[in-house]
Amino acid sequence: MPRGMSDTPGAWAGRRVWVTGASSGIGAAFVRALVRGGARVVVSARRVDRLEALRDGAPEAAVAIVPLDQDDPSGAAAAARAAVAAFDGLDTVILNGGMSQRSLALDTSLDVDRRLMTVNYLATVALAKAVLPALLAQPRAHLVIISSIVGHVGTPYRSGYAASKHALHGFFDSLRAELPPRVAVTLVCPGFVRTDVSINALTADGAPLGTMDEAQATGMAADAFVARALKAVLARRREVTIGGRERWAIPLQRIAPALMARLIRRARVR
Repeated sequence: MPRGMSDTPGAWAGRRVWVTGASSGIGAAFVRALVRGGARVVVSARRVDRLEALRDGAPEAAVAIVPLDQDDPSGAAAAARAAVAAFDGLDTVILNGGMSQRSLALDTSLDVDRRLMTVNYLATVALAKAVLPALLAQPRAHLVIISSIVGHVGTPYRSGYAASKHALHGFFDSLRAELPPRVAVTLVCPGFVRTDVSINALTADGAPLGTMDEAQATGMAADAFVARALKAVLARRREVTIGGRERWAIPLQRIAPALMARLIRRARVR
């Protein structure tokens, strides 16, 4: 992949970044790009063995590990303290942890909806609240939330997932209005990115789907997505949508909602 402004050596030099959901996919791609750019990165997820592999592949002392399970938001405060302590402060926090869904709303257990809201929304909010004092202590800081195009446009088989992503937009748009301008808040809305997100997506009874969606398999490479996302972060954008043709769903939803409703019923989203 050609190097761009976001990951050339020195672009992130001296910055201290915390990436959640860092064990694979988009999260791991963020870590690789940030380390290439000169950042020191705290990595968090449940799968510590994968975090250790990221650390082992990075320059010495560039990566610190803070285990995190977003199924239990009560651990957010302790994780934030550990992340801040790892490099004596944080400048940028990328809240990427989450899970998707592939099941019809009528068939889906309420426990699945509850888990999606806990992992994707409540845990993300808990982490943001816990780390904000450290960000406010910096002269210039950044909070980055990985949402989804589905945070604007609900699609079949993703009712609980869409609800959790819509909730993120409501919370973080409000939070941005409360914060001083020196703390930027960027919402990043991916379309289809080639990761294991559909393999790990929850089905109606909470079991993982276990297969790769066609749309996911043909989506944008994670490294390409991250290069564009980091460029938007460096520009301190309020929100950015990154993907293929699916990114046009957001403006179409705004200007022609009835047409979008007809199209989404026919869309191959599973």
